[in-house]
Amino acid sequence: MLKRFFISMLGTIAGIWISTILVIFGGLMLIGVSAASSDSGEIKKNSILHLQLKGFVLERYQPSSLFDLIGESRDESSATLDEMLQAIRKASDDKRIDGIYLDCRGAAMGMATREELVDALRSFKESGKWIYAYADNYTQGDYILASCADSIFLNPAGACDIHGIATQTPFFTGLMDKLGVKMQILKVGSFKSAVEPYFRTSMSDESRLQTQVYIDSIWNYMSGAIAEGRGLKDSDIKALASQMIMTRPASDMLELRLADSLCYRRGMEDFLRGLTDVDADDDLRLVSPSSYMASDITMSFDSGKDHVAVLYALGEISDNGESGIVGNKTVEQIIKLADDDNVRGMVMRVNSPGGSAFASEQIWEALEYFKSKDKPLYVSMGDYAASGGYYISCGADSIFAEATTLTGSIGVFGMIPDFSGLVTGKLGVTFGSVASNENAAFPDVMKAMTPFQQESMQRSVDEIYRTFTGRVASGRGLAIEEVLKIAEGRVWVGTSARELGLVDGIATLKQTVDAMTAELGLDGNAYVQYPDIKREFWEEMLLQSDAFRNIGAAKAGATDGLDKETLEMLLYVGRLRSMAPIQARMEAIEIR
Repeated sequence: MLKRFFISMLGTIAGIWISTILVIFGGLMLIGVSAASSDSGEIKKNSILHLQLKGFVLERYQPSSLFDLIGESRDESSATLDEMLQAIRKASDDKRIDGIYLDCRGAAMGMATREELVDALRSFKESGKWIYAYADNYTQGDYILASCADSIFLNPAGACDIHGIATQTPFFTGLMDKLGVKMQILKVGSFKSAVEPYFRTSMSDESRLQTQVYIDSIWNYMSGAIAEGRGLKDSDIKALASQMIMTRPASDMLELRLADSLCYRRGMEDFLRGLTDVDADDDLRLVSPSSYMASDITMSFDSGKDHVAVLYALGEISDNGESGIVGNKTVEQIIKLADDDNVRGMVMRVNSPGGSAFASEQIWEALEYFKSKDKPLYVSMGDYAASGGYYISCGADSIFAEATTLTGSIGVFGMIPDFSGLVTGKLGVTFGSVASNENAAFPDVMKAMTPFQQESMQRSVDEIYRTFTGRVASGRGLAIEEVLKIAEGRVWVGTSARELGLVDGIATLKQTVDAMTAELGLDGNAYVQYPDIKREFWEEMLLQSDAFRNIGAAKAGATDGLDKETLEMLLYVGRLRSMAPIQARMEAIEIR
């Protein structure tokens, strides 16, 4: 099985090089085509801001390495949260934009991300402009945003799905037992459930309790937001969630007041033409958030003037790498901003489930250096700011979260795999070693830890936990005893975290930035986003290239013939090998 995998992989590598050559030649051809076909980017009168809700919505565009891009399904029509929020704010005062068309096609995004968009859409309506929503079928997540619209249009053969919230946690212990892999766990915190999938076969009572609490809190927000948008009672929405309404005909959605009109997509487009004085034979003047923002460079602020730095800390925290929150790169950026006289203060946007405890400590120290320059530091939390994500946040002067942000998870764990059962027990590979000292080869993933090694590692985990909780106590002005009561790895939603003193208030990123610019006496637009991310030309060419998509298909083909369990385990092993031994991490929760 493994032999077949490696043979396929070698074939894929050859295919990658061939496809890359094709990409280069194809890119040269695309240059001429794109130059000839590109328009001026001018936004015409009676245009519509077109928010296509589909695919996975990233907080902000983040460049990846070529090999990270290979095999990813990148949908270029999907805007990032940052693009959508800026476009909505700009469009509210733009006379060329008549309104917003919410084209709901099943977007995947975190709950706090939806909160940000709900707030922006409600603010947009205060301008007096319209918002209309359409979907062939409304997913529950999209419906929350659609409920902000003036009217909701639904396909006559479609339905609205409101079903509440559920989360499922996969447990890999049985799979690892079959393969002969054992995970050696060291942790602090009875609620630190991120490691449970690797040594348990079901949820612990503590994990089930904390999950139920924050699931209920998020559902209360969701049902309340829908009820408010549709002028219904919250109890009515909660009752509908248990009735599997997605199985009922579209006409029932009208009776339930979940939709206002039934029409096919062509009819929706005709309706929008009538609103914007566009002839029946002409195309709608739909403007995507990315093209809309690219059409007006005046939105950017001159970094050579006094401003607030908005630093994005997105993804998992690692000691090194190319994506996510990379310790040394983030530290370098913070130090640079601290030493920049034009940077008067900083808002750090954190959307992270955590990661390396070591990298988290380095980032925390760099932020202390920033504060030592007499510059205020605020934190704005996105979908997650948990474990290591909270570690890097806890020293801020003020912390703001969304109501549904998942935060806290103040705990530490260590995981060192033992592959001896697989490599030696099943594959028959043995090892001979020579060492100057008893523990010279530690950590050795080909043998179990000795009692001394396990005790030493646990001592290290305990020390990091003491440091972590001490940072929280100092940063939040709490007694260590208070922190220990709410730590233990327990996850809290933003509203609960505010009551416990882990955050200061509930606010969006824009509201947090506005609070800092006001404190510093700066203009509300005097902020600059860091790091300055621009998509490289070669990357743009790759993303548009058929050859590039073929690379992804070739990569996927390398796994042909592998059963699902073996494939999952190979991916899992690869992830374990790249992780730091000691982690301050919360596993991402899939909410359906």
